[in-house]
Amino acid sequence: MKPKVFYNDECLICKIEINHYKRKTNNLDWKGIHSLKNIKEQIDIEPKKLIRKLHVKFNDKIFVGVDAFILIWSHIPKYKKLSKLIKLPIIYHLAIIIYEFLAILLYIKNFNQIKKITKK
Repeated sequence: MKPKVFYNDECLICKIEINHYKRKTNNLDWKGIHSLKNIKEQIDIEPKKLIRKLHVKFNDKIFVGVDAFILIWSHIPKYKKLSKLIKLPIIYHLAIIIYEFLAILLYIKNFNQIKKITKK
């Protein structure tokens, strides 16, 4: 079974990045959260959290943020080395700090989407 990637498909930056990965692999199942009708049936995560961070569901586990990216990169041949590099302790912790900072900025930028998605 392919990992399911849940991403904010109304965030321009998120969409550009995910579209880049889509062109690189067929090994992932891409799920734009704004395009899904029954989000809760596919992933039991609050819509606010789905908007704020990237989520991947694989083998009944949920990977969030940097861990989600590591899983995505591990399924793309050209990014496998990057997925291994990011796992190194110092780099991993720096990546989390950078990701959290960027996630907060994008969350603030896309804040108006919360009401729209919570109605689903």
